[in-house]
Amino acid sequence: MTSRLVLLTIALTSLAACDTGGLSRSSDGVFAPGPSGPSDVDGLIVGHRLLAAGEYELALKAYNRAAAQQGLNVDTMSAIGSANLSLGRLGQAERWMRRAVEEDPTFPPAWNNLGVILMETGETAEASEVFRRAFAADNGNSDEIRENLRLALANLENPGNSAIQQNQNFNLIRRGAGDFVLMSDL
Repeated sequence: MTSRLVLLTIALTSLAACDTGGLSRSSDGVFAPGPSGPSDVDGLIVGHRLLAAGEYELALKAYNRAAAQQGLNVDTMSAIGSANLSLGRLGQAERWMRRAVEEDPTFPPAWNNLGVILMETGETAEASEVFRRAFAADNGNSDEIRENLRLALANLENPGNSAIQQNQNFNLIRRGAGDFVLMSDL
């Protein structure tokens, strides 16, 4: 019995020594799949959809993944700032939006969204100037930016008018189709 076990062990060891493949990829194309490669899903699109659905924390994670894949560019920085704004993290949102407008001063959504943040923090004068920049960068083509500028100027002219403050709807916008509306509680 023991001699059979020894012979079996020797035979199996001999056969294993003949196989050079081990766990690596074989030349005949038959192999176990490895870890998945780079994702073909755009994290910005996923984040935009999650943000529109009110899933702000998940949107922020998707935007962070997009930043890891694409790098920190104006789109990813603006998106991260928008998600932070939706989460009520105004300080973080402002820092990201300021970085985005420094990266590309001609990007209207980042200027607009920075203006929304400034309105939320009570910086009406700076917000109206930022909305002017957004409006100029957009060549006046966006109704949302025009409306945000109008509301900011109305607040600037009549800072104590509670009727204006109660009916404010500032639009948070992004590149591409769709927009997000942020209800102001000023």
